Parts: sequence; C-alpha cells; structure tokens
Amino acid sequence: MINPRNPTHLATLAASLLLAIAACDGAPDTPSTDATDTRAIPEPSFPAVADSDLTRTPDARWPANGGSLANHRFSRLQQVNRSNVSSLVPVWLHSTGIEGALETTPVVVDNTLYATTARGRVLALNAATGERLWSRDPDPGTVTLCCGPSNKGVSVYSRMVYVSSLDARLVALDARSGEPRWEAALADPALGYSATMAPLAADGRVFVGVSGQRYGIRGFLAAFDAESGEELWRWHSIPADSPGWWGQWRATDPFGTPLDRDIRGERADSFVTRWTWGVGGGGIATTPAYDPENDRLYVNVEGPAPVVDGGVRPGDNLYTGSIVALDARTGDLVWYAQYLPHDVWGLAGGSPPFLFERGGERYVAFAGRTGWIYVFDADTGDPILRSDNFVPQEGLFTRPTAEGGVRIAPGVNGGNAGAGVAYDPRTGWAFLGGIHQPVVYSANPEPYAPGRLWMGGAVRFPPGEEQWGTVTAIDLGDGSIRWQKRTPTPVHSAALATAGDLVFIGQGTGTLDAFDSATGELLWQFNLGAGVHGGPITYEVAGVQYVVAPAGGSFHFGTPAGDELVAFALAEERASMEAYDYPATSYEQRGAATVGQGAVRQIDSDTAADTRPATAPAAVDSAGRRR
Repeated sequence: MINPRNPTHLATLAASLLLAIAACDGAPDTPSTDATDTRAIPEPSFPAVADSDLTRTPDARWPANGGSLANHRFSRLQQVNRSNVSSLVPVWLHSTGIEGALETTPVVVDNTLYATTARGRVLALNAATGERLWSRDPDPGTVTLCCGPSNKGVSVYSRMVYVSSLDARLVALDARSGEPRWEAALADPALGYSATMAPLAADGRVFVGVSGQRYGIRGFLAAFDAESGEELWRWHSIPADSPGWWGQWRATDPFGTPLDRDIRGERADSFVTRWTWGVGGGGIATTPAYDPENDRLYVNVEGPAPVVDGGVRPGDNLYTGSIVALDARTGDLVWYAQYLPHDVWGLAGGSPPFLFERGGERYVAFAGRTGWIYVFDADTGDPILRSDNFVPQEGLFTRPTAEGGVRIAPGVNGGNAGAGVAYDPRTGWAFLGGIHQPVVYSANPEPYAPGRLWMGGAVRFPPGEEQWGTVTAIDLGDGSIRWQKRTPTPVHSAALATAGDLVFIGQGTGTLDAFDSATGELLWQFNLGAGVHGGPITYEVAGVQYVVAPAGGSFHFGTPAGDELVAFALAEERASMEAYDYPATSYEQRGAATVGQGAVRQIDSDTAADTRPATAPAAVDSAGRRR
C-alpha cells in the first residue's frame, strides 16, 4: 500500500491516475481532461437548488448529503453497472491541502462539487475535472475536541452553501463565490460544544445540531431562516427538568433485551442528582432525515454524559439513545422512541436516519452502534423491527463497575459510528459497513468540570485484540442478513447503492470497493493510498457517470492519512488490478427481533421498583452520588 506520509504519495497516486487514463486514450466513454476537447465539458453553473431537487431520488446530481432528504444514498444512474464496473479508472484527483479525517460526503449540483475537510474548509470543484473553483476556511480557532477534528459535509439550498464549524457555528456561503453571507453562533466551544454534522436545508430553513456529549453539554437541534440566518427555534435533547430526564425507568430495550440496570439504586440516587440534566449530553452528530409531506424531521440523538458512570445520572436519560420526530416548523416533539435507555457504554447513536416505504406504510430506520439496524413506524414511533446483528456482540449491555474491567463488543466506536447506510428501494435491502473493535470498560466516578472531558470511567482497547470490519446487506422486510463480507480493518465509510446493481464502500486499508448488490461478489477495487472513511457518491456530467470518494484516514481507527478526492469513470480498457478476496464472516448471529415475538414487556414507571426515598441520603460524594 502507498504510504500517504511519504512525500511521494501524491505523485505516485497521480502517476497511477495518468497511466490509467493513458491506457484507455481514445475510448469513447473516457472523460477528457483536455479543455480543448470537442466534447466540451460544461462550465460549472450555480443554479438555485429548490426543494423539489432535494426530494427526488438522485440521478445526474447528488444534491444532498444523503443523496436526497430521505437519506437513501441511492442513485438511479446505471451507466456504471455490474457488467462493466471493472473498467472504472481514475480520471481526476484533487488534493485538499489538509491531511486527515476526510469524512465528508460531497454534494454535486450540475457541474459543481462541494466538499469539506476535517477542520471545515469548504471546497468548490469542477465536478468533471476536479479543478478548484474556490475554497473558504471557517477559521474555527481554538476548539475542545475529544477525538480529533471531523466534518461530514455541506448542505446546498437556493444559492447558498451551509457548513457547520468545529467551534459550534453555522456558516452560510455564496454558492458561486464562497463569500460569507451570514453566520450564527450555536453555543460556547469552551464548554465542549462543537458542530460536525452536515446541515440539512429544506423549505426555507436550515437545521443543525451540536456535538460534544463527552464534555457534558446539553445537546440540541436548531432551525435557522435559510436567507437571513435568524434562529427560528431550538429543541433540546435533554428535557429541562429531572422527571422528564428520568423517563420511565426501562429495564429492557424496546425488543426485550435486558440492560443490566440497578433501577432500585438509580431511584435512590435520583434525589441528589437532579441537576445532571443540564449537562446530560445528547449530542446530534448526524444529518436528520426529512419528510416534506408532513414537514417532519427524524433525528438520532447520541448518548448521555458522563459516558460510563450511570450512577450520577439515574433514569432513562431522555432523550438520549432515541430516534425523535420533530415538527420542522416549530421544533415541537411529535414522538420519541428510545432504543437504548440509560446507556453506560457509549453505544447510543449511529448512522443518519433514513426513511422508506413498504406495503404502503412509512418507516424510519438507522444502524446503531449496538450492531443492529432498528426500524420504527415513521408516523407513530412504534418499534417494528431490529435486524440480525451485523457485527459480533459479546458481553453486550453488561454494566461496567469499578471493581474490574468488562469486555464488550461492539465497543464505544460501534457497530456503526455514524457512517451512512445505503437503501435500495427496488429490493428493500440496506447496505452498510460494520466495526468489530472490542473494548474494556471500567467505571470511575469523577466530578463534572466545564469544558473538561467527562467519561466517568475508562475505555481501553485490549492489547493484541483482533479488530476487523464487515460489509453487509440486510433485508429490511425481515431483518435478515442476505450477504456479508469480513474486511481486514473496521469499516467506517458510508455506503452508496446504485441502479447499476452496485454497492460502493470504502475501506481503512485505502481501497474503494464495488460489490454486486445482489450477491456480495467483489467486482472492482482501487487503492487510494489513505483510509476511505467518507461517503462515496455518483453523478453525471455531459453524459458521463462519475464516482467520487474521499481518502483521508481516521484518527479513531489509526488508518493511513491523506488529503485526496478521487473521481472515477468508465473506460474501454484498463490495466488489471488485483482485488482482495474478502472472506465470509464467522460469528454468532442471533436473528432479527420484532415487538411481540419473544420480547419482554418494558417495565413501567409504576412497576419498576420501589419508589424513590422521601428524604435525601445522608452523604454525597464530589460527583453528586450517594455513598
């Protein structure tokens, strides 16, 4: 593999790109990089992006982070398909100039591509040539981050580009020039607040959430007027009172899996920890899905703070570990479905939610850090289905203690750590990457301090422990795994599905892979020299279908760093490239679960345990816990 920290990395990759182009010179399907070519590539244009552009399934464009506002990550393009994907060659490469953590999913409107770097630099490129049109740095300054800088991408709406900033701002740029139009401060970065998600824009509004739950923030999603930047509403993911924060004292998840909770002890502690809702976490790090028919947002809320020590935050810790539906006009809560009450493992959260229909019914789904895809009724929030586990589950939901470490898989990175799922509406199958990275947890109460990492314990990776990944196809009709491959490193890349019967996904080893969506056969692979952890996309310019992938490595997974966006298109011929033969997986798959089929009824608040004490305990430690 090319070493991206070697100064010859870019030159080597560029040379391989040029050789691939030269090998197929004159092929009719080969995009030319010659500006004098008679098949003139259109100049980049900057049309106003309308709501109708964002709601339909992408074809020539890729106008939203998830392809459309439903977050399907599916394209109707099929010029590149299972029969000819082996003829994909690189046709342009763009170096961003900032190495590391390219988790962006580019957005393409006509012939202009927009992408971001880890620290939020926005780039506008000619989508057919990779030529830079403009760039703009948000200048985040000093920020408080637990896990390195990251940015998931932009939203384009009307004639503006919207990007979140590491220092918790929302910035609007002119789509043609990159000049700032307005910005809005979301929260104080000195307290641990940041913003990394790709905003969502629709119906004249821009929606953005904040990250930083490991610092004891109080998470929220905010809406702004797309033209003026005026804040319209703010919905907090933690209710502003202790009873709302406590919830219903659930002993299981919605599908009956026990959560190893000491509900009696939690109730006893609740009298002296009423304040913790104000620093309860609940970040929103992934782009919501949006239903324009009902003007409704679907949001995946991450975990509570502190991460491991649940004693200082008794109760279900609403609305962390939940999918919530919000009225997009007002920010009012329509319903919530808490899939992981009282998370003490950092396993709440996961992929962006996505919407789909089946049998005339509407559903919202996401892939969790827990290693399952969850499906809920989009109108009511009723739990419908939990898929078969797409990664190994070992010791899951065992409560960490101070006495000794508890080994659990998946660990704090998931499962799924926020990478998008691709959904093919033709088959009802979902495609995603998975992470097998066991960790050892131990609880260690510590006091809250503003702007300081607040874990409430330790999370460590066992030395010598094997880590690997999965690529999986799951039928959302019954939750079954239709095919699965084991990869040598954890897979933290969004997936892309196309009408060409292909699934594209990146690998930490540096390859972009294309699988047959029906069988899982690996059909094509190209090594970009750095970990591919962003979102591959596809679009069409002047009759040519392109596939673009970012390659920048990952702080979380220690994969090789880089700074490239690379575009591919078809050629009649290409040099033979050896593809790694991924083996099938071999671990315990426990089957899908539906509500009412073997599920234990969740414990209601009036039957869970004894009521909490009428008087406060005599002694409280510095973390606010009863001794």
